[in-house]
Amino acid sequence: MVSQATLKELARKHGTPLFVIDHAAVRGNYAEFKRYLPRVQGYYAIKANSDPEVLKTLYDIGASFDVASIAEFNLVYENIRRLPAKERQAFIWDKIIYSNPIKDKLTLEELDRYKPLVAFDNAEEIGKIRKHAPHAGLVLRVWVPNTGSMVELSSKFGAAPGEAVALIERAIDAGLEVEGLAFHVGSQCTNFENYVQALGIASGIMDEAATRGVALKLLDIGGGFPARYDKQVRPFRELAKILTAELDRLFPRDIEILAEPGRFIAGTAAALVAEVIGKSERDGKPCYYINDGIYHTFSGILFDHCQYHIKAFKKGPTRISSVFGPTCDALDTISQAEDLPELKLGDLVYSENIGAYTHASSTWFNGFPPAKVVHVNQSR
Repeated sequence: MVSQATLKELARKHGTPLFVIDHAAVRGNYAEFKRYLPRVQGYYAIKANSDPEVLKTLYDIGASFDVASIAEFNLVYENIRRLPAKERQAFIWDKIIYSNPIKDKLTLEELDRYKPLVAFDNAEEIGKIRKHAPHAGLVLRVWVPNTGSMVELSSKFGAAPGEAVALIERAIDAGLEVEGLAFHVGSQCTNFENYVQALGIASGIMDEAATRGVALKLLDIGGGFPARYDKQVRPFRELAKILTAELDRLFPRDIEILAEPGRFIAGTAAALVAEVIGKSERDGKPCYYINDGIYHTFSGILFDHCQYHIKAFKKGPTRISSVFGPTCDALDTISQAEDLPELKLGDLVYSENIGAYTHASSTWFNGFPPAKVVHVNQSR
């Protein structure tokens, strides 16, 4: 992680609020994923942090990409475009999966010329794909348990396991190619049993499909791999050991295994530096107002159910304090219980491990712009 001294120096140079992306951490996190799960190809979930420079760093070290919109697809394709035309199609499937199960017809029409790999989870989507993207390869997303995950996804996506093979056959009868299955155990999944149950469900569906003459050749185990926000999060190698054992036990070596790490790659790869722009005391508690908040980099508190702690560069006796964002809105409350020394107007504070689902969902609410982005350690 970038040192405090470097963060302060960058803030003096560029101003605040400042979102600092550490590309050494991006590369290190991807390398850790590959080291412990060598059988699995990592398709980085762009929605976690879609900065084009992050995508370029990952592309250059061999990552593939999980996209959820045509805009995200085009961000990746800007890198693929550098290849000779005859090599691009092979790289589409190797480099991109469109994992959003629901797509509008204009998106499908634009995607069709690339013969993309796309997810679906219901019969209506089959009809849309047949009409607007008949050259796509399909991956059926199935429902799996999301128990204990920080962000639950199973209430919105995933076909019931009991209906899976019927949906696959329906897509095949419609003249479409079904390549495999996908699932997602929920974001920041610290309950590793979710993966065990999900792999068992997927294996059962593949076995049932085989008895009906349908050979599936791909399994996308989704995301959810937990970022190490603190020492309470179990190390990734422990989850990888479980996954490797189950994959080897349940799936032949000729089954291609994909995954969609997003938070795991980006979460610990950025820090935010902000400035104290206001100060008061309310009900006997210090209150600090900083120039970034819930509608900006701290948006993950609302959208991602993740609490980011505020730290001070200065030392001294601490008190439990409240920290608010800059907008004229009481919702813009970052924390009511930060342990901070006495701060003055103009003092800098920072938050670590704030790289995923934060700057990516920043807004311009109240006319306040998102934090400026700077990149460090881009070259190896």
